[in-house]
Amino acid sequence: MENDTLFSHVKSMIVSSTKVPKCMAVSTVKVADLYGVKPMEIEQGLNALVDEGRLKREKLNDYPHYEVYLLP
Repeated sequence: MENDTLFSHVKSMIVSSTKVPKCMAVSTVKVADLYGVKPMEIEQGLNALVDEGRLKREKLNDYPHYEVYLLP
């Protein structure tokens, strides 16, 4: 899966989020199902985007302690 396509999809999910600050918990299984790829490919793509600095990953302090993605 191309990182640019994944970034575009995740970015639109974050921008449309109603949370403050704008963040999104991404289900790798659901995104993989949309693109017809394995969830591991999505996880690797998200990790690459974080490594490139295009996304930030944080863990929520409050329950349910999801890992969320934010735009830098």
